[in-house]
Amino acid sequence: MSEAVTGAVSTPSAIPLNELAPWLVFGGLLCLIAIYFVGAEQGATSLVSGTYVHEFVHDGRHLLGFPCH
Repeated sequence: MSEAVTGAVSTPSAIPLNELAPWLVFGGLLCLIAIYFVGAEQGATSLVSGTYVHEFVHDGRHLLGFPCH
């Protein structure tokens, strides 16, 4: 009653680094921008006037351990 099922074994293809590098750089820049806005966008280093960004990321700032007041 037992039948052996044989199938084609597929081998994974390598992803060339020159195709992956632009996406890694883009993702890294997005992460750095997000960390800046959560951690440093207030006071003297502020790029955006007002407190809108500070209030928007306030809880995230405390969750990640950045002091803000």
